[in-house]
Amino acid sequence: MNQEVFAALAEALQKGEEVALVTIVKSTGSTPQRVGAKMLVYADGRTVGTIGGGCYENEAFWKAREAIKHRKPVTMKFELNDDFAQETGLVCGGQMEVFVEPVEPSPELFVFGAGHVGYFVARMAHEVAFKVHVIDDREKFASTERFGEGIDVIVENIPTWIDTHTLPPTSYAVVVTRGHTHDLDAMRSLAKQPLRYLGLIGSKAKVKRIFDALREEGMAAEKLAGIHAPIGLDIGAITPQEIAVSIVAELIAVKHGKVTEPNAAAVSMRWDGALTER
Repeated sequence: MNQEVFAALAEALQKGEEVALVTIVKSTGSTPQRVGAKMLVYADGRTVGTIGGGCYENEAFWKAREAIKHRKPVTMKFELNDDFAQETGLVCGGQMEVFVEPVEPSPELFVFGAGHVGYFVARMAHEVAFKVHVIDDREKFASTERFGEGIDVIVENIPTWIDTHTLPPTSYAVVVTRGHTHDLDAMRSLAKQPLRYLGLIGSKAKVKRIFDALREEGMAAEKLAGIHAPIGLDIGAITPQEIAVSIVAELIAVKHGKVTEPNAAAVSMRWDGALTER
């Protein structure tokens, strides 16, 4: 049975699906399943495997759905008493401990803009195990030779690429294009998609201009509320390298649930225009 669970888990990770693995980690007395029995729970409610059935498996199922949503593991303890025996027809009388672990695929990061900041964001994110994709229409900047192995580089018009691709809901997107107009074009399409993280570089004034433009075009307020802008943690970043550090730090914080609300830790960063390309 566990082989079926492991095969389903591997397939889910390959497809980029969020799941939770439910495992019996401790048992005493008489229980329907032994230590090590597993059940895989999908975000949409599908399951593979079993930890023994009955009301306790149902409770574990709902805890698994919560674990997927909140991305936090949980341990549950069950007393398999007379009520359980009456419901299932099994004579148990034991105790059981179950560990519910949310399992996510390697996070995908889409960097829109291959300039200076985009380059360092992509390289740093790759080093901390993000699966990185860089999109830009400039071959001079968007090249595999420049970014190195392990980073997917796409040379294409950014709005066109976004409009023809649906990003996984677990993905992260960073908008660091070469100018206000390009940022607006990217945000116009990205803000409509349900993403784990969407961040926009720029000063508070620039962010306000872009948000105002999106509102005038009819963008819903709740869509804008989910954007991390200005992007990055407040570390006083100035150079492209420092700005990239602050952005990747925020990505990691979101990944581990340390930043749960957009703009909770994002503050304005100084961008003095010294670089003509980002």
